[in-house]
Amino acid sequence: LAYSGGLDTSVILKWLCEKGYDVICFCANVGQHEEDFSAIKAKAVSCGASKCVVTDLRKEFVEEYVFETIKCNGIYESRYLLGTSIARPCITKEMIRIANEENAGFIAHGATGKGNDQVRFEMCSMALNPTVVPIAPWRDAEFIESFKGRKDLLAYCTKHSIPVDAKPKANYSVDENLYHTSYESGSLEDA
Repeated sequence: LAYSGGLDTSVILKWLCEKGYDVICFCANVGQHEEDFSAIKAKAVSCGASKCVVTDLRKEFVEEYVFETIKCNGIYESRYLLGTSIARPCITKEMIRIANEENAGFIAHGATGKGNDQVRFEMCSMALNPTVVPIAPWRDAEFIESFKGRKDLLAYCTKHSIPVDAKPKANYSVDENLYHTSYESGSLEDA
């Protein structure tokens, strides 16, 4: 499971465990500012993961993805640096390496069923190892029926003693790496 330690992936972790999967979490360090990877690792194990692998991918990310993107002037609409877009293949490559090493037949992610991240994770994984089957809970009918929104996710966390950040949810999301930080929300995207 590509694991961030956030609300969605923590619920997905527990949900996969309830479905009978032996879940190995994977967290990639691509330069997220002030991320506490030790805490993420501990949370994953406390929520049911058999282990959590944290890999420092900063050097590979910069040398093999960021520099190549800069060399070809990879930019979207003359202003968006594609940091999120190019991080996903780097992350997926390592996730597949770990899956192969662990003889895992599945990988999972918390990308929503409406964005590009699901495509990036799954197409990269299929290209690198087509025998590993992706699990996308946000496209699973049973998962969606159980978790219609943040309220349901938080109730599940309470029921299963999953620690969550008590701060109110911002009306935007942030994705951060060494190349750039992106902010996403309806009001920002509509501007």
